[in-house]
Amino acid sequence: PAPPALLPYMPRVPAAALPGKLTATTFALERPRCVFDCHANASDAVWLAVAFANASAAFRNPPSRADVPRYEGLPTARSYMTLETPAAAYACSAPSSAILRVGGDTACGDQAGQDPCNGPLPSPGPYRVKFLVMGCHGPKAETRWSDPILLRRANSPSTIDPAPTRCRSDMVIIASVLASLGAMLAVLVLGALGATAWGSLCRRDSGTSTFARRSYRTHHIPPALPRPPGCRCSPPGLGCFAPQPPRPCPAE
Repeated sequence: PAPPALLPYMPRVPAAALPGKLTATTFALERPRCVFDCHANASDAVWLAVAFANASAAFRNPPSRADVPRYEGLPTARSYMTLETPAAAYACSAPSSAILRVGGDTACGDQAGQDPCNGPLPSPGPYRVKFLVMGCHGPKAETRWSDPILLRRANSPSTIDPAPTRCRSDMVIIASVLASLGAMLAVLVLGALGATAWGSLCRRDSGTSTFARRSYRTHHIPPALPRPPGCRCSPPGLGCFAPQPPRPCPAE
């Protein structure tokens, strides 16, 4: 058979920001339109060939649909074909979505290799892809291989953070504020308890010191001296005095 026609179209990942454009197991492609109209008819199908980048040069187009490499053989064959779609779905007049999802079928493997499958990609790659038009008698046209497509690396389950980064930062800030308030409360409580204990010790010490410094004075009474003859006593504690003779009366 004649070799398939080489089309100038090159598959590519959308340049615009797109949720899930590249994940650990899937990637998005721009959906080709008006690319196969001159090379395909209503009975033809368009396939996507996926290969590891270093194995794309060794890929050989299958001669018929029965020889299409399956998804389950990717680890050993290093390539497979998927997304079998009627050529009319890529026509200029066909309404269709803007992207194709490669690797989005998580149920792959249940078919036991009977049908082509669009299963999750097993590693970050990189990969190369091309579109291939298959007719009843084999390949009819093909696009160029894409540039290498590298997927994101998957995190291990132990490193996955279930909370968004902003929430985690807020939780850290709240925890820091609560820790500071707890520390301040602990300082205030300890300060109050320390002041109470110190005041109690001071009062106890004050009573002991007062008792120790307190002096008790007793009234010392000197021993009584011998009374002279004719001595009469004044009130106690003032001593004794001899009686004085009366003063003579003044002369008239």
